[in-house]
Amino acid sequence: MTGLGLSLVRGAVTSPFKHAGRPGATLPATRETLPAARVAPGPLAAYNEICGFTGPDTLPLTYPHVLGFPLAMRLMTGRDFPLPVLGLVHTWIEITGHRELHPADALELTVYADELTPHRRGTEVTVVTEARLAGELVWESRSGYLSRHATRPQDAPGSPPPPAEEHAQDHPVSTPPPAEEHAQDHPVSPPPPAEELPAVTEWRLPADLGRRYGAASGDRNPIHLHPVTARLFGFPRHIAHGMWTVARCLAEAGSGAEAGGPGRIRSVRADFKAPVLLPSTVTYAAEGAAFQVRGGSRVHLAGSMTREG
Repeated sequence: MTGLGLSLVRGAVTSPFKHAGRPGATLPATRETLPAARVAPGPLAAYNEICGFTGPDTLPLTYPHVLGFPLAMRLMTGRDFPLPVLGLVHTWIEITGHRELHPADALELTVYADELTPHRRGTEVTVVTEARLAGELVWESRSGYLSRHATRPQDAPGSPPPPAEEHAQDHPVSTPPPAEEHAQDHPVSPPPPAEELPAVTEWRLPADLGRRYGAASGDRNPIHLHPVTARLFGFPRHIAHGMWTVARCLAEAGSGAEAGGPGRIRSVRADFKAPVLLPSTVTYAAEGAAFQVRGGSRVHLAGSMTREG
């Protein structure tokens, strides 16, 4: 069994003994690290193919997150991590590449938990992943994971109302059922509809997308693999990985950079709105720095990016 597989098993065992929202909860000071090593060419090639990246000499902006994911799972399934990993929802991610990276770069990875924040629907933790090259910080990401539990209004003063469909497409182990089931527990005004961006292209997502991305990334979460295993976690069918969706958007947006088009994508912020069921057809829409993935009128992912130059 791989290290990530062991972490999934450990998370399933330890989660029932953790109580989200416990007063006085603190984050571990642990920093999980991976010594400097070059990227394995086989998994990278498979990742590039499934996500649509075409630059063989550059490392996709999202790939260090994939490399660091086993460290994040080890951190979040540790005994001193205050939230149960079962049910954690990946709600957003921010990635910044401080320089262009290449497959031959020997990256040293570090993952740690930075913030534990009260949220209108529970408790949110921010997990940071950093990549260094010869001691220099060259890449970093920040991810928000929400642990849903009963809250009091005063627990999160000033917190804006959460989106009605605040379910991540992706998370370490499981996702709660669709948000509509929780509407009466959290009576808030529905958010205004997201501005619809101009459609750029349409993607037809096959039924085996989750299995293929899982093989390339190492994230073989059962909700992404088969309808039967996904139903165990409240989904009608299996769903696409949220990080595949982000990567596919960046691959689409960066497809013209090598041919004298827009400059290198330096940073991205993406918010996961609703899961993408497999198989399905979705629309990639973009205007300026903003982008979306939509299924009909439903926004699955919304984000923005910055470029060099």
